[in-house]
Amino acid sequence: MRRRQLLTFGAQLCAATIATLGSHGWIARSVATTPNPKRLIVLFLRGGIDGLNVVVPYGDSDYYQARPAIAIPRPQQEGGAIQLDQNFGLHPSLNSLLPLWNQGSLAFVHACGSPDPTRSHFEAQHYMEVGTPGNKRTPDGWMNRLLGLLPGQNPVDAVSVGQSISAILSGSQPVSNISLGRNASRQMPIDRDQVRATFDRLYANNDPLSVAYQEGRSARDQLIRELEAEMVAANNGAPLPAGLAGNAQQLATLVVRDPQIRLAFLDVGGWDTHVNQGSSRGLMANRLERLGEGLVALVDRLGSVYSNTTIVVMSEFGRTVRENGNGGTDHGRGNVLWVLGGSVRGGRVYGRWPGLSDSELYEGRDLAVTTDFRDVISPILTSQFGLSASHLEQVFPGYRPTGNFSEIV
Repeated sequence: MRRRQLLTFGAQLCAATIATLGSHGWIARSVATTPNPKRLIVLFLRGGIDGLNVVVPYGDSDYYQARPAIAIPRPQQEGGAIQLDQNFGLHPSLNSLLPLWNQGSLAFVHACGSPDPTRSHFEAQHYMEVGTPGNKRTPDGWMNRLLGLLPGQNPVDAVSVGQSISAILSGSQPVSNISLGRNASRQMPIDRDQVRATFDRLYANNDPLSVAYQEGRSARDQLIRELEAEMVAANNGAPLPAGLAGNAQQLATLVVRDPQIRLAFLDVGGWDTHVNQGSSRGLMANRLERLGEGLVALVDRLGSVYSNTTIVVMSEFGRTVRENGNGGTDHGRGNVLWVLGGSVRGGRVYGRWPGLSDSELYEGRDLAVTTDFRDVISPILTSQFGLSASHLEQVFPGYRPTGNFSEIV
C-alpha cells in the first residue's frame, strides 16, 4: 500500500473508529475496575425464530389445527414437548436447558415482541437493537446508551462479538469489537504490520486522538491475548469446537477473567425457516439443539459469575401461526423472549397469552404481541444496574412501560 493511500485509509479509519468513539470500530479508555460487577449478555437470533415451536402452546388446540405437519406433539407423546406447565412445553431439542428451568434460573415471556408491525428482517432487527420501534433515525443502540449510564467505565466495558459492531452497541460510547471461533484469528486492517506500524508513528503523541488510538489498541490486544490463552489451554491445546458452543465458551472465559466487562452481545443466524422447518426433528430441531448446547456452555463456563449475570435471548419477530405449503412458516409477529441468570425468577412462562383463535390473531395470521420487549428488559436493567426511571428514559427514549415485569428479576 502506497504512503498516500495508507494515510488516506488511516484518516478514514480514524474518522470511523476514533472520532466517533467506537460507533464502527474499537477504542477504549482507562478507569478503575468494579469488583464482582453485574453483567448483561444479549444473544440475538437473527431470522425470526419460530417461538411457537420453541415454547409450545400445547394446551391451545388451535395450535395443532394450524400446524398439521410441523406442530410439536403434546407432552408424553412420541417426540413430544417437554412439559413446563399446564399450557406450555419446551421443544424436545432444548432438553439441555431443562436443569436451568428446574433450578429456577430460566424463564420465558410469550407473545412478546416489538410493537412495530414491519415484517422486514432488516427493519425489525434495527428497531429492536436501537430500542425505538418505528423510528429509523435513532443513531445509536440501546446497549450503547446503557453503557453511557454505567459508573466506572473502562477499556472493555462492552464487547460486541463479530466482524463489526452490531447496531445494538453502536454509538458514542467506546466498545470493543472482537471475533470468536473460526474468525478469532482473522486479521482486521489495523492488525497488518505495515498499517499498525504507520498508525503507531502517526499517533505516538499525547494529544487526545493519539491517546484514544493507543488505549483502543491496548484494549483489543488484551482481549486477543486472553482468547489465545484460552484456545491453547482448552482440550489439551486443541481449538474449541466450531459453532455457538465454542463461541459462548470463549466469551464466557473473557467475562470471567475480566471483571471490567459489563455488557456483551453476540448473534446467531439461521432462523428464517420458510421451507422444511420440521417438527421434533428436522432443520429447526437440529439448530435448536446447538442453540441449547451453546447456552449451557455459556452458563457452565461463567461458573460463579452466572449469579451476577443476566442473559437475554431475543429475535426480531416470530412466525405465522399456520404452516405454509413448503413445510415451513413465514414472517410473523409475537414471539418468545428468553431470560436466564442468577437473579431471574425462572421456572415460569410469563406474559399474557392471547390465544390462537382466528379472532385473536394479528391480521388474521399471527400470534399477537401482548408484551413489548422493552417491558421485560427495563426491570432487568433496573435490577442489574440500579437504573432509575429517568435512566430508563435515556435507554429507551419516548417509551413508557405498559406492563409490570419486575417480578421476573
